[in-house]
Amino acid sequence: MQQLALVTIILLIIFVVFSMILSRYRKCPSDKILVIYGKIGKTTDGVTRSARCIHGGASFILPVFQAYEYLDLTPFSIEVNLTKALSKQNIRVDVPSRFTVGISTEPGVMTNAAERLLGMKQDQIQELAKDIIFGQLRLVIATMDIEEINADRDKFLANVSNNVEAELKKIGLKLINVNVTDIKDESGYIEALGKEAAAKAINDAKKSVAEKDRDGSIGEANAKRDERIQVAEANARAVEGENQARITIANSEADRREKEAEANRKATAAEKVQTAKALEEAYVAEQEAEKARAERQRATMFADVVVPAEIEKQQMEIAAEAEAEKIRRMAKGEADAILAEMEARAKGMYEILSKQAEGFKMIVDSVGGDARNAVLLMVADKLPELVKTQVEAVKNLKIDKITVWDSMGKDGTPTSANFISGMFKSIPPLEDIFRSAGMELPNYLGEKINEKNENSGATAIETESK
Repeated sequence: MQQLALVTIILLIIFVVFSMILSRYRKCPSDKILVIYGKIGKTTDGVTRSARCIHGGASFILPVFQAYEYLDLTPFSIEVNLTKALSKQNIRVDVPSRFTVGISTEPGVMTNAAERLLGMKQDQIQELAKDIIFGQLRLVIATMDIEEINADRDKFLANVSNNVEAELKKIGLKLINVNVTDIKDESGYIEALGKEAAAKAINDAKKSVAEKDRDGSIGEANAKRDERIQVAEANARAVEGENQARITIANSEADRREKEAEANRKATAAEKVQTAKALEEAYVAEQEAEKARAERQRATMFADVVVPAEIEKQQMEIAAEAEAEKIRRMAKGEADAILAEMEARAKGMYEILSKQAEGFKMIVDSVGGDARNAVLLMVADKLPELVKTQVEAVKNLKIDKITVWDSMGKDGTPTSANFISGMFKSIPPLEDIFRSAGMELPNYLGEKINEKNENSGATAIETESK
């Protein structure tokens, strides 16, 4: 039982919702415009729309968020009795007219109607339209002459329609028809124009009658004259025709003889021309044959002489290019070998110098970074070799016998002692050897060596003296 009640309630709710949806779905009649306002949305340009207008369709109206109203499309007639409107000639005229106006169904104009006419009564809309029509009608009359307004009604109505319709569209209305009944002016100018036109028409009619009478009398006289002229012309044409026939016969006979002579001449000339053309074609054929024979001989000579020469020339060029390529490749091979050898030497020298530099760096590091002490250490290491070199300088001197006739010098020193001392002094001292190399011996080592050399020299002198 409870389930049945629950189902009934659900169905009731669905029915109520469906009824609400149907009640909010509105169809627009063909003689009305459905205007939906409220939460409408935005246009493609991002502008919020004030209303949405539908003509001849239907739409769903959102409850709470949207509402709707109708605009009646039934046209209404507005009587505009314009008086004392100033024309272009400063003449005041009365223009009684009637305008038929209705709400427009154009998309943009419908929106204007929804924004400006929604909620207004028809009398209010008529008064608003009437004010606009009065202003535009006065404006059009002020730009036209009375002759144009009175005579050229199409132009006047076109100007009125254009101006009035452009202004009515701004409030959502459309001009359906314009009817101007009669135009009057307070000065009687238009009436005078009418009288002038009537008088002109009467005068034109009288003038036309007189001209017709005159034309009748002139026509009768012209008919008699034409009759006499035509009879004379007919007789003259008859005589002229006979003479023309005789001339034609003579001309025909002359033409025949001329054409016969021309035909004979053309036949003779054609025979000679054909003979000359035959001779010319024969000469041309012989000339072409001679040219062909010359071309054949030239081709034979070219094949026998030029072609072998060209082949020999190409063989020599190929051989020369091969020899040049061989020389270039040999030179390139030698250059590559020399380059490889020099690169090997450079690499070996680089390795030697690198190792020496590493050794020198280790020596300098071993003495605490003092380069002078490092040089002294290297000199001390090479000192035996330096001494050996100095000894080798006099080792091979062979003296078998020395005979000295000694005499005393001025200072009391024996001459032989000076000789031996000078001989030893001619050997470069170790200190000078170092100085020539850009180095200096330590002071204590230089003093010891000098002292040793002096002692050795003195002992040698003393020995020789003894």
